[in-house]
Amino acid sequence: MSPNTTLRRGRPGYDQQGILEVAVAAFNEYGYDATSMGVLADRLKLSKSAIYHHFSSKDEILDRALDQALGSLEGVLDETEAAAGSAADRLDRVLRGAVRVLVDQLPYVTLLLRVRGNTEVERRALARRRAFDKRVTALVAEAQTEGSLRSDIDVRIVERLLFGMINSIVEWYRPGGREDAARLADDVVAVALDGLRVPAGAPRP
Repeated sequence: MSPNTTLRRGRPGYDQQGILEVAVAAFNEYGYDATSMGVLADRLKLSKSAIYHHFSSKDEILDRALDQALGSLEGVLDETEAAAGSAADRLDRVLRGAVRVLVDQLPYVTLLLRVRGNTEVERRALARRRAFDKRVTALVAEAQTEGSLRSDIDVRIVERLLFGMINSIVEWYRPGGREDAARLADDVVAVALDGLRVPAGAPRP
């Protein structure tokens, strides 16, 4: 959720975030197109008018859900770009932060990764995803230029492989398992990033 977002309250016991969480679960289960406001009303045990008190449309619910996932991912990049250190170290932090966001907001990121651009809301989300990918690709390129990351692999391929691995987590990760976000991030970095690092003192490939 973006910092400027405010929650509107309606009937006691129901707030916008609570409705959003139920809606995201339904979108992931049935698909966005197949989930009607009637389905959401049944799940929430609310009338449609009560839902409309919080959201003007189903599209607004989707927009808010996608913004929550995208805003969190973009926040990871913003924090990393403001930090000191080599580009490779900053890329390490981006990967760890992305894994943390995925674990903490698994339903929201799952929904984001299923967006196909069928509506204006989805197309805006896809545009933000592409912008995010470009920023990560630029960070990979910076790490290659400084000599801390091997440069014999195209930067776009590196970015897609890294986030292909991270994004695949939504297909099998289950909260409450043996690995928390920190341990999972360690594993991702060990498998995906360490193999791309140039050892200290080694010539550039």
